[in-house]
Amino acid sequence: MSELPVWFERKFKFEFPVELYPNLRVRLRGAPTRLEELIGGLSKEQLEHKPDGKWSIQENAGHLLDLEPLWASRVEDFLAGAELLTAADLANTKTQQANHNDLSINEIMKSLREARCKSLKQLDALSPDCFARTALHPRLQTPMRFVDHLYFVAEHDDHHLARIWELAQGKGS
Repeated sequence: MSELPVWFERKFKFEFPVELYPNLRVRLRGAPTRLEELIGGLSKEQLEHKPDGKWSIQENAGHLLDLEPLWASRVEDFLAGAELLTAADLANTKTQQANHNDLSINEIMKSLREARCKSLKQLDALSPDCFARTALHPRLQTPMRFVDHLYFVAEHDDHHLARIWELAQGKGS
């Protein structure tokens, strides 16, 4: 049984200072590397194993890639001064239909790294005042600053990295 809290049941308090945005950029930059470290040396069977019909390690990795366009859309929302952020597909249809286990883990990793680097390059060019901009998060129904969005994405990354670690350890079925 997984020790992780259910993602959609998590509550967030965005009370930290906006000035933490550089730390969050570094955390986001490190996610692909941490993923590579977690899956390095795992067999194809380990990567594709679906315990109890839930997502495999490879599907969790693919899910991180699948959400990069959503994160990028939300960056655009903040930069455009939108009042409401782009909504996520709460059914995760893209991941459910992607057949990530039929793909190469190396291709998933390469694509994730490229997408994340593209997003971070855009963030690196922004002025510090951009990270205080606010919009309503559609699922949480709470105002979210741009810096909070970075935290939210980093937490989502870590949620799936923790799940991958559980699966790699043979736990969390």
